[in-house]
Amino acid sequence: MNGPGFAAGWVTTLRAVPRVITDWALPPRCPGCGEPVEADHRFCAACWGGLRFLDASGCPGCGLPGERLRCGRCLADPPVHAGIHAAVAYGPIARELPIRLKHGGRIGVADTMAGPMARRMPADAELLVPVPLHRWRLWRRGFNQAVLIAAAVSRRSEVPVARDALVRVKPTPLLRGLSPRQRRAAVASAFRVRDRAAVAGRRVVLVDDVYTTGATATACVRALLRAGATSVAILCWARVIDRDAGGGD
Repeated sequence: MNGPGFAAGWVTTLRAVPRVITDWALPPRCPGCGEPVEADHRFCAACWGGLRFLDASGCPGCGLPGERLRCGRCLADPPVHAGIHAAVAYGPIARELPIRLKHGGRIGVADTMAGPMARRMPADAELLVPVPLHRWRLWRRGFNQAVLIAAAVSRRSEVPVARDALVRVKPTPLLRGLSPRQRRAAVASAFRVRDRAAVAGRRVVLVDDVYTTGATATACVRALLRAGATSVAILCWARVIDRDAGGGD
């Protein structure tokens, strides 16, 4: 006779059927190109090979790869932040993930980016703060990608996230094509700390998807430091490796 174990086995099998059907109909896709892959958040071989992962061996001031000592820019103009910690260098594959997240609504990509980012988390981090969107852009998009990424990083690192500690109090134009001075002017006074008690005396990590040339991030860092943060490091999925870039997003 069939006993309780037999019945339990059938229940387990039946429960697995919907997942098997879903995996067959909607297989996991490479976050870089959309090709089917063996598991969620995995890249295909071609996209994996197109990513340049970064580590802590760069400039102590800005993390620029290839620099063992402080780079010339950091010596001439010391940054206000406590370092830039990027998971990968910006490139064709790295660029696709933020595009799929922000403009394609693929919110699961936030988890894909969070894995490598969590490994680049500063060891002394006490609080994650996402770069905020202005309420008009948030209304149009429906979500803030930096909040999704910060939440996913927090789950992996157990560093808490203050989602609304920093707010964007005025809309800013697209910074692409503007000069460094115009970019800095565009984001001046655009950010304010809503909850000073949340950041005061804390080692804060500012979270965003892409670091290009720094105007937005620097404006956020200054606002957090004015509110009493002990230090503010920057954590991002990708950063542009371009010595000649001037202040940008």
